[in-house]
Amino acid sequence: MTPPPLTRVPAGATADGQSVALPEVAAVPSPLERLLARGRVRAMLAMLGPAFVAAVAYVDPGNFATNVQGGAKYGYALLWVVLLANLMAMLIQYLSAKLGIVTDRNLPQLCRERFPRGARVGLWVQAEVMAMSTDVAEFLGAALGLNLLFGVPLFIAGLMTGVIAFGILALQRRGLRRFELAITALLGIVFLGFLYETLRIGPSAHASLAGLVPGVQGSDYIYLAVGIIGATVMPHAIYLHSALTNGRMPVRSDAERRTVLRFERIDVIVALSLAGVINLAMLAVAAKLFHTPALSGLSTIQDAHAEFGRLVGGGAAIAFAVALLASGASSSSVGTYAGQVVMAGFVNIRVPLLVRRGVTMVPALVILAVGVSPTSALVLSQVVLSFGIPFALVPLVVFTSRRSVMGTHVNRPLTTALAYAAAALITVLNLFLIYQQLFG
Repeated sequence: MTPPPLTRVPAGATADGQSVALPEVAAVPSPLERLLARGRVRAMLAMLGPAFVAAVAYVDPGNFATNVQGGAKYGYALLWVVLLANLMAMLIQYLSAKLGIVTDRNLPQLCRERFPRGARVGLWVQAEVMAMSTDVAEFLGAALGLNLLFGVPLFIAGLMTGVIAFGILALQRRGLRRFELAITALLGIVFLGFLYETLRIGPSAHASLAGLVPGVQGSDYIYLAVGIIGATVMPHAIYLHSALTNGRMPVRSDAERRTVLRFERIDVIVALSLAGVINLAMLAVAAKLFHTPALSGLSTIQDAHAEFGRLVGGGAAIAFAVALLASGASSSSVGTYAGQVVMAGFVNIRVPLLVRRGVTMVPALVILAVGVSPTSALVLSQVVLSFGIPFALVPLVVFTSRRSVMGTHVNRPLTTALAYAAAALITVLNLFLIYQQLFG
């Protein structure tokens, strides 16, 4: 006997054609919806992190060197440079974070995809030079911190710094969030160190306000101003921030992307404000203690540490050294991670982080071995970094101002104008510095 033919019955209907109600299937909530369901405050805390990692670059040992020298030589007069640099940093870092969130690409990747081969290779080479300069500053700072705290010879302290950096980088294998929390904790140590110094020493509020008025006082002043900007607006942080945010919170729509961008603005404002307060306090403390006829020529971090102990006491000297060590250890790890982002993005070559850390230790160890002044090397490295800022900043502004790249999240005209103005100001300062050094 032949079985009757099979009849397809539409979903929601019986065999005789009568419709029936089907149970509603709830849509699976997105990762962002699940996060927001935990409460606005908890969601915000969970979203904080990328800007704090980037902010470490803004309080690295190079800042110690430039701020101490600037405060000793010119008192509070360079505070306006610190404030201006920090305001520029907030804008720049937000644009980098936005680029990563909107495009799911980091800045070096977009340069590789959209620029001609010659341009991207040139940008990669200069970015690697900037990364080397960054690494020298950060590595030397951590070694100096160990030397000041425990009397470890500088070369041995350099090797110990490498071990510390390896340990911090190893946290990434257990997830980026643990790495973010470790870096944020070290940033907190730097903040607490200078909070103690500020409360203990009490810089002049009136003189600090006067120092926020712009002015120029000669070629050495420009040299330190450019160094402060180079130590604050860091090229590798511009590249890195876009890598820290792309894909961190998957989104399903432009509405969700706008929500993530609002959280990231808070992240940038909080983290960079913290970094700015540290830098302002650092320079103001140096101005209060060292801007005297006897100490205005103070030029090394070791001398600053000794004077903290002599003028204020052992507690202040220890706080300074601990903050320096925390700054160097955290920023060195972040710098190595940024170097990996640069190489993978521009030329699509990936080197294990620990291998890269081992290679980039070498220049700093050579400096320590041959006896070059670590503080002089720190200041010079920050000036070199300032020359690399436009090469990172201009592509960033170009991409974030293109609707073909950013869609509805393209920069507003005022944002683009401010970002280009920042790049122009930094470039002009660099050219003026070259002129002063050659013909001044």
